[in-house]
Amino acid sequence: IKGLQRLEYRGYDSAGIAILNGDLKVYKKAGKVSDLHAFAKDQDIKGHIGMGHTRWATHGEPNDRNAHPHYSQNSRFAMIHNGIIENYSSIKAELEKRGHEFRSDTDTEVLVHLIEDIYENANVSLDEAVRLALGEVIGAYAIVILSKEHPNELICARKGSPIVVGVGKEKGEYFVASDATPIIEYTNNVIYLNDGEMA
Repeated sequence: IKGLQRLEYRGYDSAGIAILNGDLKVYKKAGKVSDLHAFAKDQDIKGHIGMGHTRWATHGEPNDRNAHPHYSQNSRFAMIHNGIIENYSSIKAELEKRGHEFRSDTDTEVLVHLIEDIYENANVSLDEAVRLALGEVIGAYAIVILSKEHPNELICARKGSPIVVGVGKEKGEYFVASDATPIIEYTNNVIYLNDGEMA
């Protein structure tokens, strides 16, 4: 939440967090980061890995259900996304034919559903499912994915939108952000992903 507060200067209409603590919990609110903070403070937000996002609406109105992070169909993954998936409507129509039900109006939710669909049906690793899904989308993205089944892993990828990975001071400690601003108090050792890269 502190990291999200450092990004408030960008302008946004909603904010949310996902925390992995045995289960994958998502808390999100339209409005300011302070609204999210007030909503989340009475929730179980303990965990060893998590992510947050401030959204500026492109697909779908600025409301609670369109705020990020978004769950996949079976809620095994949660994802945040900067950018625009231009061909999301054709992918969504195909996924709906296969029984997917969507809880939002966003292009982001379509992408995380696609990743889960590939993961379940192509019998591949999660990072390979992400790679294959990104090969099907047209547009720009910086994404971060949390998985119930991979509790010590965040997967991130970028095309056209920036991502920086911070290497923490503790062994195995990492941070991912759209720029160094929200992570600078934790580390000054950062790696900027190049276009088309995953981590």
